[in-house]
Amino acid sequence: MARLTTKLLIATAVLATAACTTKREEALPPAPVGSQAPGYQQPTTGNAIIPGSAADFLRSVTSDTIHFALDQFDIDPEARAILDSQSAWLTKYPNVRVTIEGHCDERGTREYNLALGDRRANAAKNYLAARGVSPMRITTISYGKERPIALGSDEASWAQNRRAVTIVIN
Repeated sequence: MARLTTKLLIATAVLATAACTTKREEALPPAPVGSQAPGYQQPTTGNAIIPGSAADFLRSVTSDTIHFALDQFDIDPEARAILDSQSAWLTKYPNVRVTIEGHCDERGTREYNLALGDRRANAAKNYLAARGVSPMRITTISYGKERPIALGSDEASWAQNRRAVTIVIN
């Protein structure tokens, strides 16, 4: 009888301890630090833009964003033109590092979209590397469908969210 009582006390203590644990909330990656982030301000000196800064990058290149077709990560001619302007700027400033963010639309599972966002970011990185930018200066991150810029469930919104964004790290 004493063994049964001891076992019941131990089982009760284990259950009470398990009931007290808190469930950790899922941590999302930090918000993007690019031109599209709310509240982002470009570094400037008075009214002048500092050469080699994020503001200079945004002023000098065609765009910081390339877009992709549904379930695709290949670089189309429009994306090539944008990445060519980015590689020219990066060649001019060899000490500047960048992060390329891969994004997807809301369709598909979280895991699928994280993998597709990674392929998109790496496709842009590989293109820049083929144009002579050192891959050591480029980091990639995939946000999958977690950071949409267009909030809508229509083709126009989805097309805006299928992208890779180049962010200058100051």
